[in-house]
Amino acid sequence: MKAKVRILDVHSGRYSVFINEKEAMKAKLHPDDLVKLEAGKKTVYGSVVISGLVKEGEIGISRDVLQLHSFSEGEVVTVIPSSTPESVRYIKKKMNGEKLRKVEIETIIKDIVDRKLRDIEISSFVTSLEINGLDMDEIAALTIAMAETGDMLDIDRKPIMDVHSIGGVPGNKTNILVVPIVAAAGLTIPKTSSRAITSAAGTADVVEVFADVSFSLDEIKRIVEKIGACMVWGGALNLAPADDITIKSERALSIDPTGLMLASIMSKKYAMGSQYVLIDIPTGKGVKVESVDQARALARDFIELGKRLGQYVEVAITYGGQPIGHTVGPALEAREALQALMTGTGPGSLIEKATGLAGVLLEMGGVAPAGMGKKMAREILESGKAYQKMREIIEEQGGNPDIKPEDIPIGDKTYTFTAPTSGYITAIDNKAITGIARAAGAPEDKGAGIELYVKVGEKVKEGDPLFTIHAESEARLDQAIVFARRAEPIRIEGMVLQRIGNI
Repeated sequence: MKAKVRILDVHSGRYSVFINEKEAMKAKLHPDDLVKLEAGKKTVYGSVVISGLVKEGEIGISRDVLQLHSFSEGEVVTVIPSSTPESVRYIKKKMNGEKLRKVEIETIIKDIVDRKLRDIEISSFVTSLEINGLDMDEIAALTIAMAETGDMLDIDRKPIMDVHSIGGVPGNKTNILVVPIVAAAGLTIPKTSSRAITSAAGTADVVEVFADVSFSLDEIKRIVEKIGACMVWGGALNLAPADDITIKSERALSIDPTGLMLASIMSKKYAMGSQYVLIDIPTGKGVKVESVDQARALARDFIELGKRLGQYVEVAITYGGQPIGHTVGPALEAREALQALMTGTGPGSLIEKATGLAGVLLEMGGVAPAGMGKKMAREILESGKAYQKMREIIEEQGGNPDIKPEDIPIGDKTYTFTAPTSGYITAIDNKAITGIARAAGAPEDKGAGIELYVKVGEKVKEGDPLFTIHAESEARLDQAIVFARRAEPIRIEGMVLQRIGNI
């Protein structure tokens, strides 16, 4: 059938096409049926929603469909019922625990990107990967398919380095030091980062405090070829677009299949043209990978996948048992990172981790002798060269290179928790710290977060400050205080943990 486009101001999240009930009956269309919209040479797929919002002879287009193709109001399109894609058969094959061939994986990923697969079919695919897993052949095919269905970056400055943390540790502003250190040594490091999903601040959220983070691939190419580095938001780019779609299913189902996680991370590195990749796997209680054995197994998978993609991968298993540095939340972390770059000093956990990771990259890139990378990284940080490179990055990304830590506004609604007793800090709960910072408004409220005054192993006296919550509104501050009182984020105990007598 032919119909006139009516643009509806709705974001369905399901790439919906709205059809009048009478029209749907005539065309024998049912809710959630897949239809093909043809306009000239362009074909777009969408899921049917039967609705009184549109009249006969009209077809309603949701805003998310407009992202696929810029239909205009009143434009005539052809609406064709679409048969079940072949990729559904391949998804059923994986649900039955069978191995998928390369061409089958490519078809599934192409159909996800083209929106031929509906949410329930994508969720079925993601669930099948969680239950039945993927072998390394399948993971490599999935990674390449995810990268090649999106845009690819080609930078002339070689070698191209990259670093990625699989996350889980609050306050992880480490890469804001690593990137300028590595670039100051003459290596190229185009860093794309995510915004926070479940954390209080992604790297992109923190960098956005200094500068813009949304750029096109052409703009990134220009910046990186000029100064050797960038720190941008990957979500503004069409890199591995299937990943942005499958992650919605992962989030809704609260699952994170290992094979899909590997493909998600490495497809974006492959699309950015990264030749040397360092993966940071924080390990400890309250993070994604809790044991060193798990971390080692995951490290072997990353290294093997890198070989198949033609990338040299190394993995750093890092301590993730407590927050990094003393701050959690975008503006607070931006202040701490900038202070460390300006002075060359800072909290031990931040400086140790940043120079350790940067040192590995310097050795991988051939600018530091084996075993000397960390020393060189620390010299670059302490000499001010990393800070100068950070100024260049801020300026090229549209920020003020003269910004000082004290210029960055933080939430002025505050509450400080103090030690209820004297003793030693025996544990800091990562999940609780993140939960408090998010309750205070982070990452949406840039100034919200937590300032920590203690670390595990330190001695405190009753009444000593433990942490301060920062919020931008009294309501958010109250929410965070209630959350903190319930969560017990910091445990204080005496040196005698338990007394057991005769029974």
